[in-house]
Amino acid sequence: MDLSTWLAFVAATCLIALSPGSGAVLAMSHGLSYGVRKTTATIFGLQLGLVLLLLVAGAGVGSLLLASELAFGVVKVAGACYLIYVGWSQWRSGASGSLVGATVEPAGRWQRRFATGFLTNATNPKGIVFMVAVLPQFLTDARPLWLQLLVMAATSMVIDLTVMHGYALGASSLRRLMQSPRAQRNQNRVFGGVLMAVGAGLFFVRRGTQST
Repeated sequence: MDLSTWLAFVAATCLIALSPGSGAVLAMSHGLSYGVRKTTATIFGLQLGLVLLLLVAGAGVGSLLLASELAFGVVKVAGACYLIYVGWSQWRSGASGSLVGATVEPAGRWQRRFATGFLTNATNPKGIVFMVAVLPQFLTDARPLWLQLLVMAATSMVIDLTVMHGYALGASSLRRLMQSPRAQRNQNRVFGGVLMAVGAGLFFVRRGTQST
């Protein structure tokens, strides 16, 4: 990958990272609920899911998923249902009084936040469609595929880590305004509702031009 191609990939990756999506909503939700430090586990989970999508697309598996209506449908439904589940769980936490934004959190819960981040990106059919459509534009036969994917994965992680931490930091700055039970309940319902809406929207994602 030459410098001009890499810079074009950096620009595209920045636009993707900055555009609102399920990952950004999750980073803001956890940033507001847990603070930036604890949200780092969520963000690293998002990165692992992002790298998985990149490798799947780069290895050609993504094209196979888009070519198979059944396989793509399974991924789409799984991703949609998972986001709706995450959103509903957060909505219920606001209604039940078990506040996601509580200052004291049980030990060991970072694994759950990491898994939530990973599954949010790894089961996102929009991510698969985008990667399969865009990634080939930056690949060349002149260099080893594994080296190009390694550079792209490292670049994507650095950019997305920065942007997601920015979202989390911005949201966490509002924590002092969300100390009352009513404010925390409203916060959980807002983010839970947005996550459920994003999940419902995934049901309408199409395979695009790759479908046969």
